[in-house]
Amino acid sequence: MIELTNPITLADFHAVLFDDEKIKLSDSASENVDRSHRFLRDFAKDKIIYGVNTGFGPMAQYRIADADQTQLQYNLIRSHAAGMGDVMDPLYAKSILLARLNTLSLGFSGVHPNIVKLMQEMLNRNILPVIFQHGGVGASGDLVQLAHLALNMIGEGDVFYRGKQVPASQALANERLKPMQVYIREGLALLNGTSAMTGIGIVNAIYGKRLLDWSIACSSLMNELVGAYDDHLSETLNAAKKHNGQRQVSARMREIIADSKLIRKRPDHLYNRKVEETIFKDKLQEYYSIRCVPQILGPIWDAIQHSTSTLIEEVNSANDNPIIDVASANVYHGGNFHGDYVAFEMDTLRIAIAKLTMLMERQLNYLLNSSLNGILPSFVNLGKLGLNFGMQGAQFTATSTTAENQTLATPIYIHSIPNNKDNQDIVSMGTNSAWLTKRVIDNAYEVLAIQLLTLVQAVESLGCTDRLSSKSKKIYTDIRSIVPIFKEDMVLSPYLVAIKDHVKAND
Repeated sequence: MIELTNPITLADFHAVLFDDEKIKLSDSASENVDRSHRFLRDFAKDKIIYGVNTGFGPMAQYRIADADQTQLQYNLIRSHAAGMGDVMDPLYAKSILLARLNTLSLGFSGVHPNIVKLMQEMLNRNILPVIFQHGGVGASGDLVQLAHLALNMIGEGDVFYRGKQVPASQALANERLKPMQVYIREGLALLNGTSAMTGIGIVNAIYGKRLLDWSIACSSLMNELVGAYDDHLSETLNAAKKHNGQRQVSARMREIIADSKLIRKRPDHLYNRKVEETIFKDKLQEYYSIRCVPQILGPIWDAIQHSTSTLIEEVNSANDNPIIDVASANVYHGGNFHGDYVAFEMDTLRIAIAKLTMLMERQLNYLLNSSLNGILPSFVNLGKLGLNFGMQGAQFTATSTTAENQTLATPIYIHSIPNNKDNQDIVSMGTNSAWLTKRVIDNAYEVLAIQLLTLVQAVESLGCTDRLSSKSKKIYTDIRSIVPIFKEDMVLSPYLVAIKDHVKAND
């Protein structure tokens, strides 16, 4: 059981999303929520407060009668539950629910304590909102996506429950939970924030970091297979550049290859003997996709770290409007719902993962092209050349998927389109950016699966299993438990999907 306190951490999200850990609101969080609600209830009695006794957005100029204020909140929820497109996976829906719960639990939103208690119960019982991909522009928050979450809380729409999509009313009734009751501004508080883009982004950050770790491992194995010199990974060389990511990647690669019997020392071959050749058979330096991995993956390491930090800052922020501040006894109107921080980081992360995909594809091409590597049969074909095809077909999939990632990497943060009667005259497109990043990460795992299968086939071709480092040998063994050695051509798709599932689930 995780006690939800401020701040929530990435480890907390990981535990809830991947280990099905339950959460509990801390006493201090519950007290803050209750205090905020009671203050707003009293403060709003004789004042004009946006979204309490006014319309929304460009209709904020219209005062809402006391008798209609509760209906106003229900109207907002129902009218904005207008999402379309693919339904988000339950994992992402759960992350969105946790993100919104944490934000509301900070005590700056004026919601009734029963609201956060219901969200806690839905999360712990895996009653997860059915949220659609298309909807929000990420400016007045993720209005459309979060409206579907709010819709479920009033007992309408569909939810994921016990492996199926069922009516929210049915799931709540099965768990003996009462639908949400509106007290003051619960509809607006649920919709008006960045929790959809942030929830998706946090899952992206987790999968992105895992993908990077696998790419570092594959790059290390690549260095082993080609018998690379180790000085391009040395601490001295990489410390000469001041970027933390490069140093981290090179250190990790040195750790992986530490007990390899395939990696060469340059002094042993070129410095400590008299060199008399005029033409060198072996390469003095490897291709960039092998030699420059720390310099290529280093910025990606840094990008993931920065994106993760920004996402955690966002999910621990009050990001709706207005902000209810009990300490100063005031209500502040502004734009904390604007998603630019998340949108910018999701664009950055998407570009980084697209570049990572390009590196994997180039390393794959090196393995498959015998004219480049000079040590492996074409397409790492362990069968009869000409009759069999090895990994030839799979390369087409890797190449086309990489090309798709390059296209999807185009930033969307700069593609603002005014809407909402020009009230929202500049928007972030943060949720679109987060979802596109999710697609790019999924694609990258497909290329990774093809690269891993090619690598283990290459190990077979070179007969070097016993000379691999212990960490590389474990990768070889794990992948071989999924796909047997093959010489004759076979349908690869089921095996590639199984590898993809394996690497997404394991660090």
